[in-house]
Amino acid sequence: MQVLLNQLVYFSFLQSLFLLFVYLFSPKSRQNINGYLIFFIIILTVGLSGRIAYLSEVVEDNYRWVVFSEFSTLMFGPTIYLFTKSSLYGERFNIRNLYHYLPALLYNVLVVLFFILPSDDELRYRAASGEQMRIILLFVGFGLAFNITYWLRSVGLFLKFKRSIQSELSYVVRSRFFANFLIAIGCCLLCWTIMYTMSLLGFQILNRVAWQTVWISIALIILFIAFYALRSPELFKITGLSTSKKYSNSKLSQSDLEQLELKLKELMEQKKPYLNARLLKAELAEMLEVSSPEVARLLNERIGMNFFEYVNYYRVREFVELAKSEKYKNLTLFGLAQEAGFNSKTTFNKSFKSLMGESPSDYFKNQTS
Repeated sequence: MQVLLNQLVYFSFLQSLFLLFVYLFSPKSRQNINGYLIFFIIILTVGLSGRIAYLSEVVEDNYRWVVFSEFSTLMFGPTIYLFTKSSLYGERFNIRNLYHYLPALLYNVLVVLFFILPSDDELRYRAASGEQMRIILLFVGFGLAFNITYWLRSVGLFLKFKRSIQSELSYVVRSRFFANFLIAIGCCLLCWTIMYTMSLLGFQILNRVAWQTVWISIALIILFIAFYALRSPELFKITGLSTSKKYSNSKLSQSDLEQLELKLKELMEQKKPYLNARLLKAELAEMLEVSSPEVARLLNERIGMNFFEYVNYYRVREFVELAKSEKYKNLTLFGLAQEAGFNSKTTFNKSFKSLMGESPSDYFKNQTS
């Protein structure tokens, strides 16, 4: 187990150096990559360097260099949170965000005071008396609670984003890859929690091998994400999304809303903007010559649908009409759906069943029977 772990440490360290080298000497990569992801890699490189120095025996078997790796522990949570926030909402780095790292700074100072500065004799005395384990459990517990808190905040941001995009976008955002990233980090934190709980109960599971396994797992996940961010940066970018302000300040009267509803219906039936698979609410508002919040108010108060549901309602209607046309008789059901403006087979099936009460295939079977 220890041999495998050591090999993973070397692999992660070399991979982090490679990615930093690519980002440093490739202007295109620097433009595409999320800055917090680069910071992730720097954190990993610093943390892994201590472990590498210890394994290579250049520091004469001084385990303090492994403790040096713990400087990265409280950096993970805030960076995951800020990476999530910037990826989903397009927020750029702001120096005020550094306050998220203040607990990590204090934590690292305490690591130096308790684990690096004391003499070997004092450390051996603590270990023999059991005091060292109590201190370690205190540090690990704080780090665990801190990182879980920021992970939960990241998950909250992601779920909020998933709920909000249906009021802004007419298409499905490919967020599964990002969701898997948060799930993977959550699994690592769960393993960390189980080991910590077992240690509190007296089971000696929180040993060096077990703890380093969790730490390296997180490192490999982040390096994997960094690799894909370099290879496919579009996975982490949501272009054109702008959240609307609340429409409470809208000055449109009920009569204005009635006229706007008629204008919207005419626009949808004559110009068919829903055929644009990546139609935004802001674009529809521009066509209507009103603000995006006023479109939201119209949809909510007069029509009873959000933007996503409303546009897909017209796409389903278009799909049914296309299916009756001889021109498109050679297309598959999803091929017809794409012609009608859908960009996702899952969304098409859900929208169709929600409106028509049955699946597309069942619908056409019943039409021909």
